[in-house]
Amino acid sequence: MGNPARFQDNNPEMGPLPGEILGAMYKGGFIVPILIGLFITVVTFAIERFITIGKSKGSGSVESFVRKIRSLMTSGDVEGAKAECAKQRGSIANVVNAGIFMFQQMEKDPNLDKERKLMAIQKELEEATTLELPMLSKNLVIISTIASIATLLGLLGTVIGMIRAFAALATAGAPDAVALSTGISEALNNTALGILTSSVAIIMYNYFTSRIDNITYGIDESGFTLTQSFASLYK
Repeated sequence: MGNPARFQDNNPEMGPLPGEILGAMYKGGFIVPILIGLFITVVTFAIERFITIGKSKGSGSVESFVRKIRSLMTSGDVEGAKAECAKQRGSIANVVNAGIFMFQQMEKDPNLDKERKLMAIQKELEEATTLELPMLSKNLVIISTIASIATLLGLLGTVIGMIRAFAALATAGAPDAVALSTGISEALNNTALGILTSSVAIIMYNYFTSRIDNITYGIDESGFTLTQSFASLYK
């Protein structure tokens, strides 16, 4: 960014040439590289979450999978439900498959009453869910933190830039035009980068949270279907 060719008279102390975005960013001061690093971090974790949550969702629609599991379990087709889990894959399928396994174990156990069998199935579903959910929400705390601090860092850079601009105006005699333009450039660059980074982080956080909520709903709905099916089939 500090390449002399990007600035007037090949001097980084002068203003950037028209259209030189990197040169303008160089004039943003020491906070700009921090904001750029935060922006790259958000993009990196966003790509990682896209891949991970996409795999956790499975190969098909969550809503369609839940409907199929409900239909199969209501009709007592446990093997069909297991086959559907193998086809779907992902976090929801893993939880449902664990619940179905316990479902079959409880069918064969003559020593427990119905209530204890239901509790065992529910416990298995809860344990499987507990294992899956942390993987879904991993790194979202970092994205939400960056969403909060990026704007503050941008504001700090803006204040520093304005301090330099007013210092240039306060110079005895004619104001230092170069220092004035540098201060204003620093203020505006930090403002723009801070807002951009924070906006992207907020959008990504809300998007991933929405997708995780959808998966969690599917897990809860499928677990409820399993327990209700067991309760209706074995009275």
